[in-house]
Amino acid sequence: MPQKSESPADVERWFRTRAAALWPAALGSLSYRTCPCTRERCPACARGEKHPSYVLYVRVNGRRTSIYIPAELAPQIEQALANGRALQELLHEAGRRYTAAAKQQRAHTPRDPS
Repeated sequence: MPQKSESPADVERWFRTRAAALWPAALGSLSYRTCPCTRERCPACARGEKHPSYVLYVRVNGRRTSIYIPAELAPQIEQALANGRALQELLHEAGRRYTAAAKQQRAHTPRDPS
């Protein structure tokens, strides 16, 4: 909960402290999928088995794209995505707190009568 009297600099210090703990951060979605491979005469594909893999879906210049994620990196990417969601929430709260602090600072700043 924000303090009753908070300056924009206070909000910045609070934000920087909280955001530092949220690295690595990423946005997107991680998907576990199974699909046939591209190799000719793959014995697993010939038996009807599919190959499992992880894919990270992200936006690049407004277009959705996918990035292959090795299985051993999936937990790290999941944590980065959780941190990214937490960072988004932090940005929303920072926006509210900064706006309130700036308005309060403005109200207590003498104005030039000219």
